[in-house]
Amino acid sequence: MARYIGPKTKIARKFGEAIYGPDKNFERRNFPPGQHGANRRRKTSEYGLQLKEKQKAKYTYGVLEKQFRNLYKKASRSKGVTGEVLLGLLESRLDNVVFRMGIAPTRAAARQLVSHRHIVVDGGIVNIPSYQVKADQIVGIREKSKSLEVISESLANSGAHKFSWIEWDSTSLSGKFLTVPERSEIPENIKEQLIVELYSK
Repeated sequence: MARYIGPKTKIARKFGEAIYGPDKNFERRNFPPGQHGANRRRKTSEYGLQLKEKQKAKYTYGVLEKQFRNLYKKASRSKGVTGEVLLGLLESRLDNVVFRMGIAPTRAAARQLVSHRHIVVDGGIVNIPSYQVKADQIVGIREKSKSLEVISESLANSGAHKFSWIEWDSTSLSGKFLTVPERSEIPENIKEQLIVELYSK
């Protein structure tokens, strides 16, 4: 599966925020990245704003175009506000749930842990990062993998597992995905309505 493996700080600067998480090299500036960034002052069109928001969501959650479009189609067929349902589907991805639980420091690291068979769902190994976690499913770490340095360091630095839709058990190193979060609970700075407008054209 193809993934963006280029400089992440450059992408983060494109959107004006550290979308990949803490980045010591990220510096907010009032112009785009690149040699001529400071000289480009053109006003962004409505389409440009919509496209930029979609790209931000894709990069934030580490999803490719085809996957993102399929998630949008699924969201548009579901009950509820399409944009909010779309974000709920992105939050329910196994790699994102692993990241939210603090098992991995970034979504990219979480995706790697899942792909390398270090993560279990309801006791069984799942190695598909896009797997949609359902309410009340238990996501944990494979017994042989609990001593991995990347996992132990991430758990030590993750704080109190502050998300209301996740119930973490520090004894078993597993968490219950209680429910798909409401839009107000999702901390990502994404204007989902712009994405809906883009796909509705």
